[in-house]
Amino acid sequence: MTDEPTGNGLDPLIHEIARLRICATLAATTAVEAQTLKAAAGISDSSLSKHLRRLADAGYISLSRGKSHGPGRPRTWVSLSERGRTAYTQHLAALQRLTQAL
Repeated sequence: MTDEPTGNGLDPLIHEIARLRICATLAATTAVEAQTLKAAAGISDSSLSKHLRRLADAGYISLSRGKSHGPGRPRTWVSLSERGRTAYTQHLAALQRLTQAL
């Protein structure tokens, strides 16, 4: 399966349910801590890492490290890029057209 948008406007990269949940969460704000995304998508740490990597490789998200609150690893913050926001908006519009056609 390709990650290129289809002729009907659906974006296969975003259409996968975990990535759709990630994009929906990110679209509502400027940046979200990775663990919040993990909970929102209902996925494991390793699955989140793979999904974020796919979205980052496509230029749909930006990742940044912030200081941790106390001991432990630094927190990873995720934000939707302009390209990602556009792709997500177009994907939602395609879904809406599809459901209205039924």
